[in-house]
Amino acid sequence: MAGEKLTFKGHSGEMLAARLDLPEGPHLATAIFAHCFTCSKDIPAARRISARLAAMGIAVLRFDFTGLGHSEGEFSNTTFTSNVDDLIAAARHLERKNMPPSLLVGHSLGGAAVIKAAVEIPTISAVATIGAPADPEHVSHNFGQALDDIQANGAALVELGGRPFKIRKSFIDDIAASEIETTLANFKRALLVMHAPGDTTVGIENAAAIFQAAKHPKSFVTMDNADHLISRAADAEYAADVIATWAARYLDLSPPAPPPGVPEGILRVSEADSNGFLQDINVGATFHTLADEPLAYGGTNRGMTPYQFLSAGLGACTSMTIRMYARRKGWSLDHVLVEVSHDKMHAQDASDATYATEKVDSFHRHITLVGDLDATQRTRLLGIADKCPVHQTLERTNHIKTSLRS
Repeated sequence: MAGEKLTFKGHSGEMLAARLDLPEGPHLATAIFAHCFTCSKDIPAARRISARLAAMGIAVLRFDFTGLGHSEGEFSNTTFTSNVDDLIAAARHLERKNMPPSLLVGHSLGGAAVIKAAVEIPTISAVATIGAPADPEHVSHNFGQALDDIQANGAALVELGGRPFKIRKSFIDDIAASEIETTLANFKRALLVMHAPGDTTVGIENAAAIFQAAKHPKSFVTMDNADHLISRAADAEYAADVIATWAARYLDLSPPAPPPGVPEGILRVSEADSNGFLQDINVGATFHTLADEPLAYGGTNRGMTPYQFLSAGLGACTSMTIRMYARRKGWSLDHVLVEVSHDKMHAQDASDATYATEKVDSFHRHITLVGDLDATQRTRLLGIADKCPVHQTLERTNHIKTSLRS
């Protein structure tokens, strides 16, 4: 995933630190990610979701709200409304870069903020929330006994996530006055609500309230046993995959024409986890899958292995070739099943004296043909299997040219 660090002016003129995660292929759309209360743009969930969206051609701007992370300003002077204003400022910055955003993604209080901000950003077509409160005032539950001190003295230090934050009465008053359900009544944007039933920070009833208040198109996806911060890699990957797949229905992700001589376009493989072997595989903005290795080989077993993809290509091409021929002949072929196994064997075992000291790859296809076919037709279809283009490609001596991009 390519990217660049940048800054832009927030709601009060102070510079906000941001990262723009860019697609490694064509740029098809732009999104903004809003982080959770007192978090930062670099939490694992934000990084993974941004990486997944970038892999499908959607650039993602994630930034630290005023007074948090590497952004300027005093957190104690901010409010929920100022967070919304920071999001609007981020959108305007992207517009000046000729990258107007069409998608907002918000986590926790950031989820409530993107709902409020979306109606002020005309280019937004879709909004996704993760663990968002239906009422911003919900965050005041985290202040405990300090809430009385804030009301009495105008401000107090509150420990959140092991760090002290100064919370002012203006923040309390602002979140108390914020109306999310009223905004949702006239939202006119596609909405995805994601929430974990066991979320102990923001209860699942908040997701129900948001979903109920919103008009269609709206979708709800449960995150099962994920925690509020989406700290587990598998949960972040799941959220990223769901958001990316869902967003593709509402964003204009029209890819450019493929390069000359490459009619199927460019397949891109991007490393998803530098600590293991998980890979994002994308063909344009439409098709996505994962490649991985088994647990025994240091992977996480969350996708097919590279050799399984190779076998899948052979099996799929074989079935398609047989179907194409039977359809052209008008034969009664009801179903095709191709089972492929792959192994490496010594060349002498394959009766190939040319490479007697080397190992060769052996693919074994079991083909099942279902239908009212006579013996001659079955024999002919078996022979047609060898005409499969992938079969012929694998049998040929291939040339792979590799270059290093700067």
